[in-house]
Amino acid sequence: MRTDTPVALSLSVQYAVPAPALPRWRLRRWIARALDAARDDGLVPFSGAEISLRIVGQGEGRQLNHAFRGRDYATNVLTFEYGVGPDAVARGDIVLCLPVLRREAREQRKTPLAHAAHLTIHGALHALGYDHVKARDAKRMETLETRVLAGMGIADPYTPR
Repeated sequence: MRTDTPVALSLSVQYAVPAPALPRWRLRRWIARALDAARDDGLVPFSGAEISLRIVGQGEGRQLNHAFRGRDYATNVLTFEYGVGPDAVARGDIVLCLPVLRREAREQRKTPLAHAAHLTIHGALHALGYDHVKARDAKRMETLETRVLAGMGIADPYTPR
């Protein structure tokens, strides 16, 4: 069900490390676009979202990945999905590891902003319950990500450079 009314979003942003290129307004815009695309996709019925996004350094990123995923390295994005409540509000936490994001952007020959947009949108979709465990689900999630990014003038992140 496509609508022009944006999804209601309550966003909290925490900066454990300085990230001047990632102000709250920019992160909010990216997440809002992901939420609108997901609502239009219809997989998860929700009317609003409460999301916390934390930008961390290497140490905290590694600690969180180890504690919650059992992997002893910092990863680019972690998402904690809490589901959609009876009030139809989806809740989740997103953690972006800034040093990993920057390193990957260099390695993939992307701008840090384009990569940050992709990871933020990816995390927001995970917060809504999207995943990429099965090939069919991965395709659906990647298609949404690519569509949202294309609307912002950012190339398909799944196409090798």
